[in-house]
Amino acid sequence: MNRQDLIHQLQIYQAFNEQEETDRKVMLELLETTEDIFYRTNLLAHFSASAWVLNKAHTHVLMAFHNIYQNYAWLGGHADGEEDLLSVALREVQEESGIHTVKPIKEDIFSLETIEVNGHEKKGKYVPSHLHLNVTYLLEADDTESLHIKQDENSAVNWFPIDQVVDVVHEPWMVERIYKKLNQKLKEVNYES
Repeated sequence: MNRQDLIHQLQIYQAFNEQEETDRKVMLELLETTEDIFYRTNLLAHFSASAWVLNKAHTHVLMAFHNIYQNYAWLGGHADGEEDLLSVALREVQEESGIHTVKPIKEDIFSLETIEVNGHEKKGKYVPSHLHLNVTYLLEADDTESLHIKQDENSAVNWFPIDQVVDVVHEPWMVERIYKKLNQKLKEVNYES
C-alpha cells in the first residue's frame, strides 16, 4: 500500500461519528499537501498506526503499559516513512508484545483519531507537543502465546476483558473518545471476516 492507496481508503471510509469525519478530512488534506507526513521529522503532525487487538474468542483486548504516559494503552507506533499503515500496526503489535501470530480481522481501516501528544523526553531528547494522525486496525492474536515487554516502550503487556479496558486506562480523553468508541464499534459494526 502507498500514499494513494491510503488516500483512497480514507475517501471511501464511512466515519462512525463526527470526530472520525472531522479527522478523516484533516488526514486527507494533509496527505494531499504535506510531503513528510509519514515522518516524525514533521514536528507538527505525522501518521501513526494503532491496533485494537482481540483474542481469537473476541473477548479480550491486548494492551501495554506505556512507559512515557504511565498508563495502559493500545499497541501501535509511528509510520516512520512506511505508507502501509496496516503493516505498521502488525509490526508494532509483534514488537511491543512479543506475539508472533497476529493477523487483520479485516484489512480495512477500523477507526480514525487525531491524538494530541504532549511534549516529553525520549532517549534523552525533547520531543515537542504534536499530533498523531492515527489509523487504527482491528487485529486478532493468539492469547496463548507468551507476552514480552519492549523495555524502551512498555513495562507490562496484558489481555483485558473488552468491557474492563476502560477501567485500566486513566486518561479520560482516551477512555471517552477512543476506547469506548472502539468497543461500541465492535458491537455495532460487522467486523467478522
